[in-house]
Amino acid sequence: MNICKTLCCMSLLSLPLGALAIDAGPASAQQQETEGWLLLQSRNKAASPDPQAATATERELAMQRWLKKYKYDIPDFYDPDAGGKIERKN
Repeated sequence: MNICKTLCCMSLLSLPLGALAIDAGPASAQQQETEGWLLLQSRNKAASPDPQAATATERELAMQRWLKKYKYDIPDFYDPDAGGKIERKN
């Protein structure tokens, strides 16, 4: 029984060592491309030299759209039957 406990403890203690087997760096070309874009954004290297300014009308419309979302109450519970029907094609 004591040997069983020891083996269980040793196997549990060795579990974190599995995380060390993951190689550093991107795992795929897509991940490498994504990390490149995120690096550009964080370092502000791809910013446009031309500032994009919104007019007063555009800012007002954006503010109205943003405020409009607060007019609706969030329901306490979601009623799945409140919406329309979805027909399945077999």
